[in-house]
Amino acid sequence: MRIITLAAALLLQSFLSGIAAPGPNAVPNQITEEEKAGGWKLLFDGKILEGWRSFKKNTPPAHGWEVQEGWLHCMGKDGGDIISDSDFDDFILEWDWKIAPGGNSGLKYFVTEKRESALGHEYQMLDDKLNEDANVGKGKHVTASFYDVLKPERPPPTNPVGEINHSKVVVKGNHVEHWLNGAKVLEYACGSEAMKDAVGQSKFKNTQGFGDKIRGHILLQDHHSEAWFRNLKIRAGE
Repeated sequence: MRIITLAAALLLQSFLSGIAAPGPNAVPNQITEEEKAGGWKLLFDGKILEGWRSFKKNTPPAHGWEVQEGWLHCMGKDGGDIISDSDFDDFILEWDWKIAPGGNSGLKYFVTEKRESALGHEYQMLDDKLNEDANVGKGKHVTASFYDVLKPERPPPTNPVGEINHSKVVVKGNHVEHWLNGAKVLEYACGSEAMKDAVGQSKFKNTQGFGDKIRGHILLQDHHSEAWFRNLKIRAGE
């Protein structure tokens, strides 16, 4: 799809060097002193919805989202999507998630409130066995895809429904990576000719600037099914 120069690769390696992988007995929704020193911050403390709100509003939804035993729980009751108060440029974002049988959810980035609707590049989270969406879109709707634009470059190592998955999105300049359970499954270059072509074949083909890298919010999707999120943490670029 694109060629990464040696300089770009070295810059990305430097950016990734601050990652502190969680240990098997790590306490949920906390970051270690090592992670703090590396610039990591929590987006959810496991107790309250502070830091999240509805799109183009100053408050969270009145219903449909709750904190449940340390999880940020989308109840699937039309509460609507939620976005982070803060917006980001370069970043590494990690989170744990699980969904209900047949479930469909997503995490979006590059979300701007300058648009009429909450569009963004979506990291898909899906029950790939029971949800029919996995069978359409030529592989561009399965877990860890860039929804409707790019399919994973290798089979995503998704854990069974009900079990916890760990995901990561890396954004450095125009370079983006999707990770799932420790494996890199997709990488692409924002604004590239390959990206323009992929967007031109997607449902976003008429959205101006879609596929470009922009500063934006993180969004957790309410797709009318239950989903759970925790350990949402981010390391913003310098």
